[in-house]
Amino acid sequence: MNFQRTVLMFVIMLCAKGLWAQTQPLKLNDALSAAQNNNKQVILAGNDEQIAQAKYKQTDAIFLPQLGVSYTALTTNNPLNAFGFKLQQQSITQNDFNPPLLNHPGNTSDFSAQAMLQQPIFNPDLLYQRKAAKMQIAISGLQKQRTKDAIALQTETEFMQLQLAYEVVKVLEEALHTAKAMYKFTNDRYNQGYIQKSDLLNVEVRVKSIEMQLTSAKSAIQNHSDNLSLLMGKPTGAVYAVDSLQAMPLPADVSLPDNRSDFESLRKASWAYDLMIKSTKMSALPKLNGFAGYQLNDADALGFHSGSYLAGLQLTWNIFQGNKVRSTVNEQKLQQEKIKTQLSRMKDKSQSELNAARRNLSDVAYQIAQTEAAVLQAQEALDILQNRYKQGLAGVTDMLLAQTQLSQQKLAYQQAVMMQNRTIAYIKFLTTRN
Repeated sequence: MNFQRTVLMFVIMLCAKGLWAQTQPLKLNDALSAAQNNNKQVILAGNDEQIAQAKYKQTDAIFLPQLGVSYTALTTNNPLNAFGFKLQQQSITQNDFNPPLLNHPGNTSDFSAQAMLQQPIFNPDLLYQRKAAKMQIAISGLQKQRTKDAIALQTETEFMQLQLAYEVVKVLEEALHTAKAMYKFTNDRYNQGYIQKSDLLNVEVRVKSIEMQLTSAKSAIQNHSDNLSLLMGKPTGAVYAVDSLQAMPLPADVSLPDNRSDFESLRKASWAYDLMIKSTKMSALPKLNGFAGYQLNDADALGFHSGSYLAGLQLTWNIFQGNKVRSTVNEQKLQQEKIKTQLSRMKDKSQSELNAARRNLSDVAYQIAQTEAAVLQAQEALDILQNRYKQGLAGVTDMLLAQTQLSQQKLAYQQAVMMQNRTIAYIKFLTTRN
């Protein structure tokens, strides 16, 4: 028997050690910092910003020269092309002007190596496209910042849910301890023949009910811990130990900022359309570009006997494009108006949500005061009933109702505190300035 007890204690110690190893202390600031750096949504928003930067770098091509090289092998018996090949190879002789040879040159080959340089000089539409691409970098940065704000809100809310889960476990453990003590006392009274078995069974049902609720509450701790791990970009499975739930200080009188990052991103998107509209209009103006090339021709492969160059300026002007410019400008203006409407709608919705959050904060503050008083009253009522129950002056049903009422009021108080904290966090999210 002693050996079996020793083995059982050893197994229990190992299990406890495993649970303790998985439990990690976690502070709110640490959770927020990890979420800001490792959350997948934040990383994706950062990738969008890097993509915008890469697209902006592509517009360097409107200033920098472009150089290309090519090597071409051709063969023909076409009289015109055959004579042209010989001209490029600088190999024309008097005999090449013989009419029969001109008309029937036979198989003629040309191997050409060419280097071509293009230099943009004046392309006003591309200049405005470059400015719009640079504006997109700022837009992506603002969108990334708002994503961080949203992830911070989700992390803080999930942290509060975990705090509440621990408070629920604490309340249920206290209720279970009280219920078990009541069951022991009731069982003794039953064995003495003072009460009926139905009363004992009611108490036993109460104990089992609390145990089931306690199991669910402990599972909630694991669930909220896993959610926090996902938000922080960490593997799931750990159980986080957090501080007890405390009421946050009420915010000062705040207003909706005009420079919130999501507002700014839409505003800059509207400005970007101004640049795109100018770019489309500028596409109707003349464009000036320079070019230069050097070519080597030979009748033999890998031969570079004859060299020649070509350089010049090219002025192009698309005078009429079938109303394409005007239609494109109209489309871009409509897209710009759509963004402005979205911005106005977002501001109105945010203001409405802020007003609702303020009212909700006032309601929750009243609820906290009421439930706090209700907890004290329920505790006092339970103490009185416990004394009467021990003296045989109160029934089991009254005791069970009093215990249930106390547990419910304690949970209601903790839920009200959590709701107040979550509302404060949401107000902070709504009023975050860029």
